[in-house]
Amino acid sequence: MNYLVAGLGNIGAEYAGTRHNMGFMALDAWAQESGAIFQSGRYGSTAEVSFKGRKFILLKPSTYMNLSGKAVRYWMNELKLPLENLIVISDDLNLPFGSIRMRKNGSSGGHNGLTNISELLGTQEYARIRMGIGNDFSKGGQIDFVLGKLSDEEMEQMPGICKRVIEGIKAFATIGADRAMNIVNTRPKPSGTV
Repeated sequence: MNYLVAGLGNIGAEYAGTRHNMGFMALDAWAQESGAIFQSGRYGSTAEVSFKGRKFILLKPSTYMNLSGKAVRYWMNELKLPLENLIVISDDLNLPFGSIRMRKNGSSGGHNGLTNISELLGTQEYARIRMGIGNDFSKGGQIDFVLGKLSDEEMEQMPGICKRVIEGIKAFATIGADRAMNIVNTRPKPSGTV
Protein backbone atom coordinates (compact mmCIF):
# COMPACT_ATOMS: atom_id res chain seq x y z
CA MET A 1 0.00 0.00 0.00
CA ASN A 2 1.42 3.36 -1.05
CA TYR A 3 0.78 6.80 0.42
CA LEU A 4 1.68 10.28 -0.77
CA VAL A 5 2.71 12.59 2.07
CA ALA A 6 2.99 16.17 0.83
CA GLY A 7 4.76 18.57 3.17
CA LEU A 8 4.14 22.17 2.17
CA GLY A 9 6.76 24.89 2.05
CA ASN A 10 8.74 27.19 -0.23
CA ILE A 11 11.97 26.13 -1.90
CA GLY A 12 15.12 28.21 -1.61
CA ALA A 13 17.63 28.95 1.12
CA GLU A 14 15.88 32.19 2.09
CA TYR A 15 12.81 30.20 3.19
CA ALA A 16 14.65 27.55 5.21
CA GLY A 17 13.63 27.60 8.87
CA THR A 18 10.57 29.79 8.26
CA ARG A 19 7.17 29.11 9.80
CA HIS A 20 5.62 28.51 6.38
CA ASN A 21 8.07 25.63 5.83
CA MET A 22 6.86 23.41 8.69
CA GLY A 23 5.71 20.76 6.20
CA PHE A 24 9.19 20.57 4.67
CA MET A 25 10.76 20.30 8.13
CA ALA A 26 8.57 17.35 9.12
CA LEU A 27 9.47 15.46 5.92
CA ASP A 28 13.18 16.29 6.27
CA ALA A 29 13.09 14.87 9.80
CA TRP A 30 11.41 11.66 8.59
CA ALA A 31 13.83 11.20 5.70
CA GLN A 32 16.79 11.80 7.99
CA GLU A 33 15.49 9.33 10.57
CA SER A 34 14.98 6.71 7.82
CA GLY A 35 18.17 7.37 5.87
CA ALA A 36 16.11 8.31 2.79
CA ILE A 37 17.44 10.80 0.25
CA PHE A 38 15.27 13.33 -1.59
CA GLN A 39 15.56 13.20 -5.40
CA SER A 40 14.56 16.12 -7.59
CA GLY A 41 11.67 15.28 -9.90
CA ARG A 42 8.74 16.85 -11.67
CA TYR A 43 7.20 19.66 -9.56
CA GLY A 44 9.15 18.64 -6.45
CA SER A 45 11.58 16.44 -4.58
CA THR A 46 10.54 12.99 -3.39
CA ALA A 47 11.94 10.40 -0.99
CA GLU A 48 10.59 6.96 -0.09
CA VAL A 49 10.29 5.50 3.39
CA SER A 50 8.67 2.25 4.49
CA PHE A 51 6.87 1.26 7.66
CA LYS A 52 5.06 -2.01 8.43
CA GLY A 53 4.60 -2.97 4.80
CA ARG A 54 3.46 0.47 3.71
CA LYS A 55 5.43 2.74 1.44
CA PHE A 56 5.31 6.50 1.91
CA ILE A 57 6.34 8.82 -0.91
CA LEU A 58 7.39 12.06 0.76
CA LEU A 59 6.85 15.08 -1.50
CA LYS A 60 8.27 18.56 -1.09
CA PRO A 61 6.67 20.61 -3.90
CA SER A 62 9.02 22.91 -5.84
CA THR A 63 6.11 25.01 -7.13
CA TYR A 64 6.09 27.47 -4.21
CA MET A 65 3.28 27.42 -1.70
CA ASN A 66 0.50 29.01 -3.75
CA LEU A 67 0.80 26.38 -6.51
CA SER A 68 1.25 23.31 -4.29
CA GLY A 69 -1.75 21.67 -5.96
CA LYS A 70 0.15 21.26 -9.24
CA ALA A 71 2.70 19.04 -7.54
CA VAL A 72 0.17 17.10 -5.47
CA ARG A 73 -2.12 16.43 -8.45
CA TYR A 74 0.79 15.37 -10.65
CA TRP A 75 2.17 12.89 -8.11
CA MET A 76 -1.28 11.51 -7.21
CA ASN A 77 -1.81 10.74 -10.92
CA GLU A 78 1.73 9.47 -11.40
CA LEU A 79 1.41 7.06 -8.46
CA LYS A 80 -2.25 6.25 -9.31
CA LEU A 81 -3.30 6.78 -5.71
CA PRO A 82 -6.84 7.19 -4.36
CA LEU A 83 -7.59 10.37 -2.37
CA GLU A 84 -7.70 8.44 0.91
CA ASN A 85 -3.96 7.71 0.49
CA LEU A 86 -3.00 11.39 0.50
CA ILE A 87 -1.88 13.32 3.57
CA VAL A 88 -0.89 16.98 3.40
CA ILE A 89 1.19 18.67 6.13
CA SER A 90 0.92 22.43 6.51
CA ASP A 91 1.55 25.24 8.99
CA ASP A 92 -1.47 26.81 10.71
CA LEU A 93 -1.87 30.30 12.19
CA ASN A 94 -5.01 29.29 14.09
CA LEU A 95 -3.21 26.78 16.30
CA PRO A 96 -0.74 27.64 19.06
CA PHE A 97 2.89 26.75 18.37
CA GLY A 98 3.57 23.09 19.13
CA SER A 99 0.01 21.84 18.70
CA ILE A 100 -0.90 19.47 15.88
CA ARG A 101 -4.29 18.69 14.36
CA MET A 102 -5.14 15.82 12.03
CA ARG A 103 -8.34 15.96 9.99
CA LYS A 104 -9.80 13.68 7.34
CA ASN A 105 -11.02 16.67 5.32
CA GLY A 106 -12.03 20.30 5.75
CA SER A 107 -11.56 23.83 4.53
CA SER A 108 -8.20 25.43 3.80
CA GLY A 109 -8.57 27.84 6.74
CA GLY A 110 -7.14 30.58 4.53
CA HIS A 111 -3.94 28.60 3.81
CA ASN A 112 -2.93 29.29 0.20
CA GLY A 113 -1.26 25.92 -0.29
CA LEU A 114 -4.31 23.97 0.90
CA THR A 115 -6.62 26.23 -1.14
CA ASN A 116 -4.68 25.46 -4.32
CA ILE A 117 -4.59 21.71 -3.60
CA SER A 118 -8.36 21.64 -3.03
CA GLU A 119 -8.97 23.62 -6.23
CA LEU A 120 -6.81 21.37 -8.41
CA LEU A 121 -8.00 18.10 -6.87
CA GLY A 122 -11.58 19.38 -7.06
CA THR A 123 -12.30 18.33 -3.48
CA GLN A 124 -11.47 18.99 0.18
CA GLU A 125 -11.82 15.27 0.97
CA TYR A 126 -8.20 14.54 1.80
CA ALA A 127 -6.40 14.13 5.10
CA ARG A 128 -4.21 16.88 6.45
CA ILE A 129 -2.02 17.51 9.46
CA ARG A 130 -1.80 21.13 10.55
CA MET A 131 1.22 22.22 12.58
CA GLY A 132 0.51 25.22 14.79
CA ILE A 133 2.71 28.30 14.41
CA GLY A 134 0.64 30.65 16.58
CA ASN A 135 -0.41 34.13 15.53
CA ASP A 136 1.88 36.42 17.46
CA PHE A 137 1.85 39.31 14.99
CA SER A 138 0.27 42.75 14.80
CA LYS A 139 -2.42 43.71 12.31
CA GLY A 140 -1.14 43.50 8.76
CA GLY A 141 1.92 41.52 9.80
CA GLN A 142 0.71 38.07 8.76
CA ILE A 143 2.91 37.62 5.67
CA ASP A 144 6.07 38.72 7.49
CA PHE A 145 5.16 36.38 10.35
CA VAL A 146 4.61 33.23 8.28
CA LEU A 147 7.71 33.94 6.20
CA GLY A 148 9.72 34.78 9.34
CA LYS A 149 12.23 32.41 10.90
CA LEU A 150 11.36 30.28 13.89
CA SER A 151 12.96 31.48 17.13
CA ASP A 152 15.83 29.50 18.68
CA GLU A 153 13.46 28.30 21.37
CA GLU A 154 10.94 27.12 18.76
CA MET A 155 13.67 25.39 16.74
CA GLU A 156 14.65 23.42 19.83
CA GLN A 157 11.09 22.08 20.03
CA MET A 158 10.88 21.14 16.34
CA PRO A 159 12.40 17.62 16.57
CA GLY A 160 9.75 16.59 19.10
CA ILE A 161 6.95 18.20 17.09
CA CYS A 162 8.11 16.56 13.86
CA LYS A 163 8.32 13.20 15.64
CA ARG A 164 4.64 13.50 16.64
CA VAL A 165 3.67 14.34 13.05
CA ILE A 166 5.57 11.31 11.74
CA GLU A 167 3.99 9.02 14.37
CA GLY A 168 0.59 10.41 13.37
CA ILE A 169 1.12 9.57 9.70
CA LYS A 170 2.34 6.06 10.53
CA ALA A 171 -0.78 5.59 12.70
CA PHE A 172 -3.01 6.92 9.91
CA ALA A 173 -1.66 4.26 7.54
CA THR A 174 -1.70 1.37 10.01
CA ILE A 175 -4.66 1.81 12.39
CA GLY A 176 -6.85 4.19 10.37
CA ALA A 177 -7.66 7.87 10.38
CA ASP A 178 -10.06 7.94 13.34
CA ARG A 179 -7.72 6.24 15.80
CA ALA A 180 -4.76 8.22 14.46
CA MET A 181 -6.67 11.48 15.05
CA ASN A 182 -7.29 10.46 18.68
CA ILE A 183 -3.54 10.04 19.16
CA VAL A 184 -2.38 13.14 17.26
CA ASN A 185 -5.02 15.57 18.45
CA THR A 186 -4.30 14.96 22.13
CA ARG A 187 -2.05 17.74 23.33
CA PRO A 188 1.14 16.31 24.87
CA LYS A 189 1.89 17.13 28.49
CA PRO A 190 4.69 19.65 28.92
CA SER A 191 7.93 17.96 29.94
CA GLY A 192 8.37 17.77 33.66
CA THR A 193 4.69 17.12 34.38
CA VAL A 194 3.34 13.74 35.38
